[in-house]
Amino acid sequence: MSYRSKLVKLCKYAAGGSLVTALTVQVLDGERPGVLGNKFAVLAKSNDFSKVNDLYHGTGIKWDSNWDKREPAGTVKPLKDTATDEEKAAHDEKVAANTPKANRIIVMVRHGQYNLEGTQDSERFLTELGKKQADETGQRLALLYSRYLQKLDDNGNDVTNNNVTNNIKLVKSTMTRATETANIILKHLPDIEHSDCDLVREGAPCVPDPPIESWSPDPADFFQEGARIEAGFRKYFHRADPSQESTSVDILVCHGNVIRYCACRALQCDPRAWLRMAVHNGSITVFIIKPSGRVSLLELGGAGHFHPDLLTFN
Repeated sequence: MSYRSKLVKLCKYAAGGSLVTALTVQVLDGERPGVLGNKFAVLAKSNDFSKVNDLYHGTGIKWDSNWDKREPAGTVKPLKDTATDEEKAAHDEKVAANTPKANRIIVMVRHGQYNLEGTQDSERFLTELGKKQADETGQRLALLYSRYLQKLDDNGNDVTNNNVTNNIKLVKSTMTRATETANIILKHLPDIEHSDCDLVREGAPCVPDPPIESWSPDPADFFQEGARIEAGFRKYFHRADPSQESTSVDILVCHGNVIRYCACRALQCDPRAWLRMAVHNGSITVFIIKPSGRVSLLELGGAGHFHPDLLTFN
């Protein structure tokens, strides 16, 4: 039967409603080479959706559930192939004991607008507008997270002044503009624990892609500062300790480059994409890290609490 006869016959079957989903029609080799190739087929719909919208753009990276090296099964000694039932039961108990139960909320705040004419860190202090930004951001954070301050114990007794660890803490970069911003924020959250950290100081995280001509640090800057910022990410981004019983909030008052780099790392995107986004001065970026290790970005550079006159990038 010729190629045309087969095609006409196939169309007649289809029009008559007798074409089944799994129908496969093959054209014998040599009958019409070069038109549809050597084969023509109508195949059933595939159940394999793994390649549908496969948008990894060549990075080859998919979600690593053990990104913080705190996967419960990986925190205990593995079983031997010859393990007894008792040993297996004990192993399961240890895994359960090392499984997180609570969420961690990471809030990253960019410092307020600062004096761009300063030639050294001590001269790069907040402008009056930057102080206003910090004040309004402090008010916003107090509205959002004051409920995580532990005021009463399980018996209903006031524990505010009993050195009980609160579920909300603040860490501030040691750079002047971030420290000043944090100190203003703390006026609205006066009861929380706070500390300084050099790891979240501003710097050059990694060479951005695409690059920007107006900003080109030396390779040594990326090498040193990138390692420091990565260390800061690893210190503060991880799932909760197994002993943590309820949701905690960690506020990091730091810098734009640090926030954008951490956003890429937390979502397991290419870190070189950090310069493709921007965050306002005084803006709020929020992540939630779940017990399973899954990370959600709830807000990036949120500045909706500002009047438009307060929106700046530097």
